[in-house]
Amino acid sequence: MKSSKTLTRVRISDIVIMLIVGVTMIICLVPFLHIIAISLSSKQEIMSDRVTIFPRGFDWHAYEIVFQDSRMLWSMGLTIVLTVTFTVISMLMSIFAAYPLTKENLRGRSFFMMLIVFTMFFSGGLIPEYLLVKQLGLLDNLFSLILPGMISAFNLIILRTFFLTIPASLEESAHLDGSSHIGTLIRIVLPLSMPVLATLSLFYAVTRWNGFMDALFYITNSELYPIQLKLYQVVMNSMVTDLTAQEGAAQMDVIPEGIKAASIMFATAPILIVYPWLQRYFVSGIMIGAVKG
Repeated sequence: MKSSKTLTRVRISDIVIMLIVGVTMIICLVPFLHIIAISLSSKQEIMSDRVTIFPRGFDWHAYEIVFQDSRMLWSMGLTIVLTVTFTVISMLMSIFAAYPLTKENLRGRSFFMMLIVFTMFFSGGLIPEYLLVKQLGLLDNLFSLILPGMISAFNLIILRTFFLTIPASLEESAHLDGSSHIGTLIRIVLPLSMPVLATLSLFYAVTRWNGFMDALFYITNSELYPIQLKLYQVVMNSMVTDLTAQEGAAQMDVIPEGIKAASIMFATAPILIVYPWLQRYFVSGIMIGAVKG
């Protein structure tokens, strides 16, 4: 009787979890499918407000306009380079900061950890950060989009916690064989840390790819606009176009909503393509990195 009741409870809990996951997926997917449908629908169907989650009057014209915009393509290429550079530098800095903090013989280790945790709760704010970037001469410079957010305290703590789960005997054996700390890190620690490295790389890449507030503050040269800031301009220009259309101005060949939706998909597609390759590391990397610490 007890076993049957236990099985019943387990089945009910599984059903509840499945329902929660299903509802969450629907909530997340419906707006996304709606954007895709608008980007692929004709202007007449969009204007009549008949587009839901399926395209109506299939039309590629909005994507043609986006791909013919050389400034949009330049921003995309620039953002890809910026994201890759930011991710590589951030991961290197996080690794070189997290690994020494796992050593018990490191003097001041607790003090350094306290400083790192302190930055998660308190910061100088936007104005001091802007003044610092200005004093460093980084305005209208891509390094203003890299240096301020180069290390995340949250990601650093996760990485350090993961390193602590690696058996110390492996490192001791490497040291007995004459390996240096850098050699042990490269040959022993990093190969065993691929799940968390892939997960944190995804975190850093998504953070940089989706960031536009720092570019809005620090970048005024349109040649240095990342894709999200370019997308922000498209959305704002679409709002202006809507207002002029309401005042009787000439209509565009493709209404702003279609261009805006196509631009959103253009800016989102690269992350959607990369994510499935790293998804298998995502859960294991976060769970293992959160167990000990």
